[in-house]
Amino acid sequence: MGARKKSAPRRGSLGFSPRKRASRLVPRVRSWPEVDLGKPTLLGFLGYKVGMTHVYMIDDRPGSPTAGREIFVPVTIVETPPLFVLAVRLYGYDPNRGLYSMGEAWAYPPPELEIWRKVKTLGSIDTDKMLKRLEDMLPLAREVRVLVATQPKLVGGLSKKKPDILEIKVGGVQDVGKLFEYAAGKLGDLVSIREVFAEGQMVDVIAVTKGKGFQGVIKRWGVKELPRWHKHRKGSRRIGARSHGRGTWSETPQAGQTGYHRRTEYNKRILMIDDDGFKITPAGGFLHYGIVRSTYAVLSGSIPGTPKRPVVLRHAIRPPRWYLSLKEIKKPQITFISLQSKQGN
Repeated sequence: MGARKKSAPRRGSLGFSPRKRASRLVPRVRSWPEVDLGKPTLLGFLGYKVGMTHVYMIDDRPGSPTAGREIFVPVTIVETPPLFVLAVRLYGYDPNRGLYSMGEAWAYPPPELEIWRKVKTLGSIDTDKMLKRLEDMLPLAREVRVLVATQPKLVGGLSKKKPDILEIKVGGVQDVGKLFEYAAGKLGDLVSIREVFAEGQMVDVIAVTKGKGFQGVIKRWGVKELPRWHKHRKGSRRIGARSHGRGTWSETPQAGQTGYHRRTEYNKRILMIDDDGFKITPAGGFLHYGIVRSTYAVLSGSIPGTPKRPVVLRHAIRPPRWYLSLKEIKKPQITFISLQSKQGN
């Protein structure tokens, strides 16, 4: 009888370890792209996942085997009502501690936003005085960012009133003065998705995935189950302990939290931005969501999370080569949008 094999290829990637629950439902953006757009703009936007359907469109990717032909594309709808700019924040840079907040200027939100009571606890807000103070610190500033709040009352599938808040970097040009001037002009005003993105543009999607709870190694890591026709005193869905005398190896697959992780999916193309939700809402509404009532964006492919989950759209940080070779961004030509009922599918 030969010796028992003690080695095997590892199951699952350790690139996302430790696989633990996300710390917040609205994900924080850890990095922003350096883009030259010729004008200041926000580098991200916050919306809510609606659901999926499919469209037929003309393939306009240069060099594609189906270029110029009609192709089937699964799409995801994200409802994106205008964002309210709550505050402007300046960041400086120190070699020892990196970016640090230099100061911020706030504006009172409208009464219909449920967050206005919390902002009021800051005391009296003199927006002009705060902006003047930030303007004096511009020579030392490295980045300009804004705090934005969503408007859940405008979203068709949500029943909550409390808005979600996200910090978004202002970019598009290298001049910090122009970035601050743009942000100050938007303070206390609304920003639509059309001011940030265009149809045909590539974006990255950052969201929290579906939660699956506490799962074993078979589902969590893809470990091979032992043959069921043998008798197993300790079960077939386990993995032997790998130890080095001081406990189990950190690389050993273990049971634990599965799903509800913060993840980033790159290069999702915006196929359409529109205000008429009936163009995209299927018969009976989207499953677990309902009817789209506000501005929405149609993205190619799937994105993380469940319906109603907040998702962050960011300018693509590493777009594909064919997209970089384009001289201009063209609006995709959609020939058919499926409105077939998704209920019960």
